[in-house]
Amino acid sequence: GFSEPKSYTEDASETDLAKHDEEDYVEMKEQMYQDKLASLKRQLQQLQEGTLQEYQKRMKKLDQQYKERIRNAELFLQLETEQVERNYIKEKKAAVKEFEDKKVELKENLIAELEEKKKMIENEKLTMELTGDSMEVKPIMTRKLRRRPNDPVPIPDKRRKPLNYLLTDEQIMEDLRTLNKLKSPKRPASPSSPEHLPATPAESPAQRFEARIEDGKLYYDKRWYHKSQAIYLESKDNQKLSCVISSVGANEIWVRKTSDSTKMRIYLGQLQRGLFVIRRRSAA
Repeated sequence: GFSEPKSYTEDASETDLAKHDEEDYVEMKEQMYQDKLASLKRQLQQLQEGTLQEYQKRMKKLDQQYKERIRNAELFLQLETEQVERNYIKEKKAAVKEFEDKKVELKENLIAELEEKKKMIENEKLTMELTGDSMEVKPIMTRKLRRRPNDPVPIPDKRRKPLNYLLTDEQIMEDLRTLNKLKSPKRPASPSSPEHLPATPAESPAQRFEARIEDGKLYYDKRWYHKSQAIYLESKDNQKLSCVISSVGANEIWVRKTSDSTKMRIYLGQLQRGLFVIRRRSAA
């Protein structure tokens, strides 16, 4: 009977110990919760103040990315600016070169035109000296009218008048030789020889084609022709040449052969008399 109370006391002490351990565990858990909550509040406070380590770390990374993008953008802007500047300088040099080239071309064209006019005036002077049609020798012409016993003199004058300033030196000499032969009764058969046929005066008054120059353009056979126009040039011996009109003067045109790029001068008189015939052709 003595041992039973002793066993009950031992059981009671074990129960108390279990309760005490459970209370300690709950209290420890509560403390951990409070510590965790306090830590989160402290991190939130640091975040609001900007002193949180994780926040500072991420901000530093963002700042590096920002600076890198800014640096790349500045480099790109610099490259684009340099490219634009290079293009500007290049285009400016090209414009200056084109201006200088055009200036030289204009001078050369004017010089060529003046040279053509000079040659034309020299030919006119030679023509007037050979034919006596110069305005400066009008008194001599009036004297000729007084002493006009022979009829052949006025006839060649009338025939020559429409061709003034339009013939080459060679054609002028041929016409003069023909006139002299017509005056001389001893040689009537000479004008029929082949070498004199192209320049016989019978062809001169019968102008088969209308040809004139106005405003730097040629009016020929009811058509207008201008500089750089592609044409066919047919001569009296049935030769057909492919040409381009290189310039239009006062009483003549210059053409350039497409075969060898050589130039020829064609007078209005030659076109009017049919020594040369112009046909249009495609520029292609």
